[in-house]
Amino acid sequence: MSQTTSYSIGTPGTPWGDAERAEWHGRQGVKRSYASLVLSRLEATPTGFERVTYGALSHDPQRYPLLAFRSQEWDRTRPSALVTGGVHGYETSGVQGAIDFLQQAAEAYLGRVNLLVLPCISPWAFETINRWNPLAIDPNRSFHVDSPAEESAAVLALLAREGLQFDLHIDLHETTDTDASEFRPALAARDGESIDLWEHIPDGFYLVGDSERPEPAFQAAVIKAVEAVTHIAPPDSDGTIIGETLEQHGVINYPVRKLGLCAGITDARFVTTTEVYPDSPRVDDANCNLAQVTAICTALDFLLEAGRG
Repeated sequence: MSQTTSYSIGTPGTPWGDAERAEWHGRQGVKRSYASLVLSRLEATPTGFERVTYGALSHDPQRYPLLAFRSQEWDRTRPSALVTGGVHGYETSGVQGAIDFLQQAAEAYLGRVNLLVLPCISPWAFETINRWNPLAIDPNRSFHVDSPAEESAAVLALLAREGLQFDLHIDLHETTDTDASEFRPALAARDGESIDLWEHIPDGFYLVGDSERPEPAFQAAVIKAVEAVTHIAPPDSDGTIIGETLEQHGVINYPVRKLGLCAGITDARFVTTTEVYPDSPRVDDANCNLAQVTAICTALDFLLEAGRG
């Protein structure tokens, strides 16, 4: 069902204007360091990769460089994979899991798969622990032509410049308790609309596939591997996860291109978005990061076995 929720900024039922967006921005503050938690971990370029600085956020270009890591030896006869993290900066394991993959697991795939890894697409949101960017725009609804989110536009520009084609794209995310307590109420207030209530935040890992490219065997393989390291989210009483029909154990599908999601930016055959639940009492930070790395590696293994066809 839909419900208009109260929020401390704006008038219920009325979309925000510039004043409300400025008020929202004024309440945000730095809660952790992009420099120490991300850039310092990436100070040494991982073996077999080249560092690509593909832009910087205009909010503070010196503080927020945008980094990607590309296989040094890019062979177009090999399959290619894109790994993205930190589209939503508050989703910590998406960022740290991508870095863990680069540092702990990526080398094993060099020479077999071309890799492009973007560990933290939204560094301001990472520091302020936000879903939105400084203009109260959700980057993960903004991956389209003439994007209003510079984080999304920078990624699209990078892919256009590089001219790369991908066979796999895995986008690393989390679903947290703050989705219900903060970010969805803020969304309703910003847009002057009601929101659909979820029965609960899914307690466990799940995947969001592309309804246009569902590849159920691929999704099932990732779920099976991740289930060995962490628990998979059960459906709500109506058989859904976050209000979406369960396609199979631990998997729902979205029309990712229509929604402007990061998962829709390539023509890859194999596409998925991970969703880790870091607020579960059954996990810790290390387990969340491990789930992300396991998902990436399983996706790459599946790609190698399936081939490019």
